[in-house]
Amino acid sequence: MRPDERQQATIRSADPDRDAAACLAVYAPFVEDGATSFEETPPDAAGFAARIRETQTRHPWLVAARDGAVVGFAYACPHRYRPAYRWAVETSVYVAAGEWGRGHGAALYAELAARLRRQRFHVACAGITLPNPASVALHERAGFVPVGVYRRIGWKDGAWHDVGWWQLELRPASDGAPPEPLPPEA
Repeated sequence: MRPDERQQATIRSADPDRDAAACLAVYAPFVEDGATSFEETPPDAAGFAARIRETQTRHPWLVAARDGAVVGFAYACPHRYRPAYRWAVETSVYVAAGEWGRGHGAALYAELAARLRRQRFHVACAGITLPNPASVALHERAGFVPVGVYRRIGWKDGAWHDVGWWQLELRPASDGAPPEPLPPEA
């Protein structure tokens, strides 16, 4: 691959109405063809649009578009729902199989992390169904470090699966109370 091919995708905020079906087309194989996602059935496009819309009330949802077509997406959501966790997010990134190795995942994560920092989040966590060396490599290149493994946490496709957890420090910890997270950018 030529180096210029790695820069062809544009990263932008998702538009739920315009991008839901394309994001779903990227995501559905990860649901249907293995345990990367622990969903058992992909949602429909309207359900996916609702997910994007709901996520964007507090967190970014980004798409990578190349030649006008969505080739991947990344988003953040709450890591947990207790109030003390409000500075932590969980992140996910999905890239269409034919687009792997072109730098879209790295570009999505770089922009996602930048937006999360501007929103004043402190920690991003990512769960990866194991084994998944490509996803582990992507996350570690993005600065995530391994912090633990949930053993036999998910049952799918007739087997138990482990989920490894990686964490990215978005802002250094301070002794005082952190400022509240801000709403996402448009």
